Amino acid sequence: MKKLNYAIVFVSDMTRSIQFYRDVLGLPLKFESPHWTEFANEGSTLALHPASAENPAGTCQLGFPVEGLDAVHQRLAAQGVKVVMAPRTEQYGIRQAVYADPDGLRFTLAEPTKK
Repeated sequence: MKKLNYAIVFVSDMTRSIQFYRDVLGLPLKFESPHWTEFANEGSTLALHPASAENPAGTCQLGFPVEGLDAVHQRLAAQGVKVVMAPRTEQYGIRQAVYADPDGLRFTLAEPTKK
């Protein structure tokens, strides 16, 4: 992993958070919806998503692009990294898996699905 691709911030109020990141911090809005909002950030994306019991407001999940997700998954699992979600193919064109760091911060590893 050589680059942070995105960070998802789980928020309690999407409208308020959009106004903060766009109007106060000045991040350029890329896409907005009630369930997913993205800001362009020179090579990475800051995304907002509504909070839930599993992802409380004020928490974050990082996303990293990888090549060979299954091999990376095997290596991380063998090193004792907590697997939250094993690799799976999503409908939106990626294969992804979710893990947790030693303090419980979740992070996603993803690669484009093969055509």
